[in-house]
Amino acid sequence: MESNELIDIEPIYKDIKSKIIEARGKMLKHIDTTMTEVYWYVGKITSELLYKNSIYGKQIVERLSKKLTKEFGGGFSPVSIRRMRRFYEYYPKWSTVSTELSWAHFQELIRIDRTDERQFYEEESIKSNWGCRELRRQINTKLYDRYLVSPDKRKVLKLSQKGLIEKQPEDLLKSPYIFEFAGLKENKNYLETDLEKALLSHLTEFLLELGRGFAFIGNQQRIKVGEEYFYPDLVFYNRLAKCFVIIDLKIGKLTHGDIGQMQMYVNYYKKTQMIEGENEPIGILLCADKNDTVVEMTLGDNVKNVYASKYLTYLPSKEELIKIIQDEKELIETAQAEQRNLKSDE
Repeated sequence: MESNELIDIEPIYKDIKSKIIEARGKMLKHIDTTMTEVYWYVGKITSELLYKNSIYGKQIVERLSKKLTKEFGGGFSPVSIRRMRRFYEYYPKWSTVSTELSWAHFQELIRIDRTDERQFYEEESIKSNWGCRELRRQINTKLYDRYLVSPDKRKVLKLSQKGLIEKQPEDLLKSPYIFEFAGLKENKNYLETDLEKALLSHLTEFLLELGRGFAFIGNQQRIKVGEEYFYPDLVFYNRLAKCFVIIDLKIGKLTHGDIGQMQMYVNYYKKTQMIEGENEPIGILLCADKNDTVVEMTLGDNVKNVYASKYLTYLPSKEELIKIIQDEKELIETAQAEQRNLKSDE
């Protein structure tokens, strides 16, 4: 006897739909990889041709551009062909071109002259699954230079390129953090709660700015210490460093009281939340301004899990950002030199 009940086709439809979307994605990926190889080949041919005919290089590119554009449409302007030549010159062997990245990614990468910097962004794009837009943002906010401000980051980069992950807490830090995506205007009066809400409303961008491996746990989580309650602004977990990361946001200049409170948060999470196999929690105080001497004298030599870093709610000019990074680097180097001198005097 046949059932009169209609079969629910929704699960079948969803299964087929997912397969179609997956197939289309693979097809588009294959097309993009194939076209990237074509652009690499155009770069190879034109580079070799111009090497032999350097005097007439501009004319050759323009004539070639006209013929290719007439036959195949857009994408072969003189500027585009010069970009393809640059692509080939940076990647002279096709085997070194990652098929995990699109042509749009490589157009951003070939803007970078320094080899180590370009390799850094290429590796991070793959590991962090950055789209082209996010890669462009990270380049524009000079992630590479901000990352290298902290000690031993060059060693970390070398280990990362060998497939090893960062495990030291300080390897998570940047200086400064750039929060232009939050939409808070420079020099506009706002509260710490306004900054927190703005960051949480752009959580995806915030996580990308923090770096790889961060997972959001919660904000204003209530913790009880003795008979008092406290509320850390933001709590994350980093699966690469295998530790909790507590972040407090400060609008004004950092004080010794802020540092002491963060140390208490770190100790609380260490004693009540940390489990076997995890590393000790770390605390990051994000502030608009900080006095490095106050930070150093408050923390002393024994406290290793609390850090202070500046943030900017706007994207400064390239020159301003470079100066900020250089100033931060000089402060760190000066502090390190003073510590060495103190130890030698002892």
